[in-house]
Amino acid sequence: MTEFLTVDGGTIAYDVTGTGPLVVLAHGMGDSRESYRFVVPQLVAAGYRVANVDLRGCGESSAVWSTYTRTDIAGDLLAVVRRLGGPAVLVGQSISGGAATVAAARAPELVAGIVELAPFTRAQAISLGSLRSKRYRKGMVRLVLMAVLGSTKWWHRYLDHAFPGRKPADWNAQLRTNKAMLDEPGRMKALQKMGQTPATDAGEQLGNVRCPVLIIEGSLDPDWTDPRSEGEAIVAALPAGLGTVEVIDGAGHYPHTQYPDETVALLLPFLKAHVGA
Repeated sequence: MTEFLTVDGGTIAYDVTGTGPLVVLAHGMGDSRESYRFVVPQLVAAGYRVANVDLRGCGESSAVWSTYTRTDIAGDLLAVVRRLGGPAVLVGQSISGGAATVAAARAPELVAGIVELAPFTRAQAISLGSLRSKRYRKGMVRLVLMAVLGSTKWWHRYLDHAFPGRKPADWNAQLRTNKAMLDEPGRMKALQKMGQTPATDAGEQLGNVRCPVLIIEGSLDPDWTDPRSEGEAIVAALPAGLGTVEVIDGAGHYPHTQYPDETVALLLPFLKAHVGA
């Protein structure tokens, strides 16, 4: 059952399943909480209360907001934790990985740990070296065309590239659901604006994080020429001893949807160590 939380500027949609320590899931841009459809049942079965959130602009949350920064998203996630009673472990993917960093730095009393899946947590720069990578170059071209044209077609071509190799069994249904969402007024504009927000605010907060951090990368994520190195750079910017990096072989930018069992296998030891159950 969808629940709604009114925050400054709009309404955030989420659902809660299970009992036990709180885990809050946040997806990436242009997606919805359905992104975690294969992960939620496994976390609930393992003894966790799981809050699965639609980001501002996405899913059943309000479409139109004044801004869509990682700091904004962090505030929305913290509002959900306050309503449900923290502390929580925050799991954020892509743009929400950066948001989880901001949330942990701003409200350490509410965040027991953060997991960042293929996160955009540092400011990115395109280099000649990165452009030599065909996988990176192909993904970047598709993202740019989506952003410039406001095109669901090009977004779905990016998604096809960002799910290298195997696709979820319900892949065609996923694309249909995603198209229906992006066809709603304001949703594509939200995706475009999210894509334009730099990760500077998250990067500036890495040194202020005080909780444990797990970075999970996909070895074939087209958004970086070397996903492990990106994860290691995030860990290096954290206070010493807080962060670890794991890489799921064969996964792209959406390890939780493409390789859910492998993702959960990494999540559960981290959750048990830091919130119990």
